[in-house]
Amino acid sequence: MKAFNFTPDSTCPVPKFQQLIQAFQDAISQKILKPGDVLPSVNQMCKECSLSRDTVFKAYAELKKRNVIESVPNKGYFVAGEITRVFLFLDTFKAYKEVLYDSFRKSLPDNVTVDLHFHHYNIEVFKNLVRESAGKYSKYIIMSFDNSEIAATLKQLDPKKVLIVDWNINAEDQHLQIFQDFGQSVQNALQTGVKKIKKYKHFCFVYPDYTYHPYETVEFFLRFCKVNGIKHSIITDSDAIDVKKNTVYLSVSDRAMVKILDKAREKKLEFGKDIGLISYNETPMKKYIDKGITVLSTDFYLMGKKMAEFITSSNVESCCISTSLIERSSL
Repeated sequence: MKAFNFTPDSTCPVPKFQQLIQAFQDAISQKILKPGDVLPSVNQMCKECSLSRDTVFKAYAELKKRNVIESVPNKGYFVAGEITRVFLFLDTFKAYKEVLYDSFRKSLPDNVTVDLHFHHYNIEVFKNLVRESAGKYSKYIIMSFDNSEIAATLKQLDPKKVLIVDWNINAEDQHLQIFQDFGQSVQNALQTGVKKIKKYKHFCFVYPDYTYHPYETVEFFLRFCKVNGIKHSIITDSDAIDVKKNTVYLSVSDRAMVKILDKAREKKLEFGKDIGLISYNETPMKKYIDKGITVLSTDFYLMGKKMAEFITSSNVESCCISTSLIERSSL
């Protein structure tokens, strides 16, 4: 117990009881505290760390609720089991990522703690956070992106502890990967809706110049149109969107999708009849917007469950989660 030290930070906005919870969880994750070890008594914590009894009781009660510690009458508090600490590194937090994150967290046992970070496609942020996290976590789940420095940066981490998710780019052979296919799977999904797409005279892909969506999707959109003899175009300037009758639009940006919805409403064009709309990435709200928006999406709920399996199982293998077309009234 002498190895465990805690000093509350009075300048930190995080309440002291939560600071204490995190300190104990970190100590267990780093094996400073091990299953069966006795925790300091409430009085001892109050005296040594200048904490109120209420703060310590509150922290211990929450740790018991999480099954991290247990108490025995007249004997005190004990470490109940090991803790797995996870470094979850996403690109951005959009609506569909909430589905993935919620599925991931709900699939984890109580003894797993998750530290969530975002890199926003900024390589300096990515490098700094990977460097600072190296050696401090049991597992690392990382969303990669298209930058030549990613692979070298990931070499700081034990590859056996790393899972690359969503985009299988800049990963080493030894890294497990759970990803979506932005190419052939997209073409296959569009093919399932080809009859409805061909109701329209033109297929327009809205691919804004500000998007980080893989360009591979554009290439397979072009293949789909060529195979099916569909007239098509690509718009990179979302400000130039001017919706036209007898056109179906595919948008990888929700921001651009909203502009399409607004323009259609201004011109009193009816989705599924006058124009069509396909949005990329399923979110909970798209089934309700304008009687339902057709989406081209991978299964983020399943991806979240697979991510959790990487934490809880030793038998996880790399896999691709296919993309599908979910047809609704907008097509």
